Amino acid sequence: MTYTSIDQIFNDFNNLKVLIIGDVMVDAYIWGAIDRISPEAPVPVVRATKRDYRLGGAANVALNIDALGAKPILCAIIGEDDTADKLKGRLVERGMATEGLVSSAGRPTTVKTRIISGHQHVVRVDEEVDKEISGADEKQLMARIDELLPKVDVVVFEDYDKGVITKKIIKHTVELGQKHNIPTVVDPKKRHFLSYKGVTVFKPNLKELKEGLKLDFDKQDQPAIEKAVDTLIDKIECDGALITLSERGVYVKYNGEAHLIPAHMREISDVSGAGDTVISLVALAVALKLSPYMVAALSNLGGGLVCEHVGVVPIDKEELKKEAEKQNWL
Repeated sequence: MTYTSIDQIFNDFNNLKVLIIGDVMVDAYIWGAIDRISPEAPVPVVRATKRDYRLGGAANVALNIDALGAKPILCAIIGEDDTADKLKGRLVERGMATEGLVSSAGRPTTVKTRIISGHQHVVRVDEEVDKEISGADEKQLMARIDELLPKVDVVVFEDYDKGVITKKIIKHTVELGQKHNIPTVVDPKKRHFLSYKGVTVFKPNLKELKEGLKLDFDKQDQPAIEKAVDTLIDKIECDGALITLSERGVYVKYNGEAHLIPAHMREISDVSGAGDTVISLVALAVALKLSPYMVAALSNLGGGLVCEHVGVVPIDKEELKKEAEKQNWL
């Protein structure tokens, strides 16, 4: 379909289903006040006044997909623990699907607890296992993918290197997507960087691109970036790649087109979660078969907008739509 308005695009987001495969986690926050030093050790004592549990990792991508009006379906391994109950509770509160979650007695649900006093981040405590999932868990997850993938419009691999995404799951899912003509998009990490052969769009940031290909060049060297992207596309035989360049914007090479989209000038408060917003918009734009320029431009705009907010927050669809309508894209 050829779109003639931003309104049409945003309305059609509402018709999409997205399968998100990856590492889910709970972001826990404890707020409090520091008014003394512990007598047991020279450390501050935080008197807790508030506690919150939020969706993190691949679950934050689901949150962004949901905020954009599409239906996210998380496919991931969780533990048989209180944290898993909290994660599922947050999904249910937002009316989001839980049928893709596989419970495992052998792994805890990842939780990252941040202790904050005033505006000061005092310490973070991570409770996680990052070894690859067991063969039994892998088999269960692939069975869930087999069941859910044919019903969706696009698949997102959200890889945080916590061990849920394995080479076997990648190969199996990509082949199944190709069989059903369903595109696959990837937000990668280091462990399986070059394992995503045959995906539709691959979205690393510049640091991940350089580390994944074992290259070193200046971040301002655009010819070197473009050469690295060509190398990446050849190596993993993908249809295209979108590279986030931080304050320089994004570079996309996809379906025979290449574009460098400058970042929008704005007040940056926090870059946390921006990558989750970008991959969410890439997925929806690819599912709607938007042009490579529009895939990159929309994703770039959305990633910039969430950076204006403190903390990890999902994109505001109406805010993004208003900003997009100001652009001369269509």
